[in-house]
Amino acid sequence: MPTWGIIVLIVIGVLLVGLVVLYIFGRKLQKKQEAAQEQMQAGAQTTSLFVIKKDRLRLNDAGFPQIVIDQTPKYLRRSKVPTVKAKIGPRIVTFMCDEKAYNLIPEKREVKCIINGIYIMEAKWARGGLLVPEGKKTFRQKLAEKYSSMKKESESQSGGKKDKKKK
Repeated sequence: MPTWGIIVLIVIGVLLVGLVVLYIFGRKLQKKQEAAQEQMQAGAQTTSLFVIKKDRLRLNDAGFPQIVIDQTPKYLRRSKVPTVKAKIGPRIVTFMCDEKAYNLIPEKREVKCIINGIYIMEAKWARGGLLVPEGKKTFRQKLAEKYSSMKKESESQSGGKKDKKKK
């Protein structure tokens, strides 16, 4: 067998072993995440809170307790997380928020949320309605908008006058 054939077989073998390891590792991580999600759902409470301010802040800047910062992995401590400053009864609390819930929560309104500790898992209801996030525009929608804006621009440049030829 030629040497290039042996090299190809070795590379294919290494890739197969790598894929198997990644598959097993991914399944373990998925099981851990599902267990953590079940635990969070078990301890969740539905509460009404008045949202004062929404921000994306680093953990150190958000004002979370030191124990939260210590339990966060070091590589995530500098990343910005969605935070919500809200009033529950007489207390003002800073919450960490799920990305989906963060996009729905309006500022300066009362919102009914599912929370677990300092984590807002889901926004259920708000006076005045929840915010509806805009969906991504498709390629066709972008083209249609561009076409209509160019058409309006060309009409405005020509002055909207049509040339009439005399016979």
